[in-house]
Amino acid sequence: MTKVLIIYASDYGSTKKMAEAVAEGVKTVAGAEALLRTAETVTADEMLAAEAIIFGSPVHMGSVDWRVKKVIDTICSGMWMKNLLTGKVGAVFATGSGFGDSGGGAELTLLSMLTNVAELGLIIVPLPKNTPGYPQGGMQWGPVGRSADLNLNPTGLSDDSLVAARHHGANVARVADVIKEKNLFAK
Repeated sequence: MTKVLIIYASDYGSTKKMAEAVAEGVKTVAGAEALLRTAETVTADEMLAAEAIIFGSPVHMGSVDWRVKKVIDTICSGMWMKNLLTGKVGAVFATGSGFGDSGGGAELTLLSMLTNVAELGLIIVPLPKNTPGYPQGGMQWGPVGRSADLNLNPTGLSDDSLVAARHHGANVARVADVIKEKNLFAK
């Protein structure tokens, strides 16, 4: 069984909904299992047991949610010191509602999380531009869900962003499955 751990924080439910869509995508891959955890409840043991780790965050003032950053700073930093996550598969997604088409700061949030994913030595899975839902629900870095209109009135996530999220989950699971099958995970 290829385990994909999805770690997220959510304020109003949009990032949780996106995480659930990612998990649905993971489950479409034979032999893959999705484990959803909030940033407040995830453990180091769950991260070590997973073949893939996907981080999801709402945009907070153009940056990563503090709860996701706390996981990275407190749990991941110790594992980084010992190279315990090197060679696992990693990916990201975000939701936002600020000014700008994808939600103010969504790209910076994705890039910030990807910097941490790279620092940890995870193999990054991006979101290809031919992914269904990509034009309105993604960037090359990962799926993005806009949760408000341009006047900041709540709208909920678009179907496109959820479709992109599901495909992203499936892509990550497939990559992790191939690496596991070939026994390529770093020791």
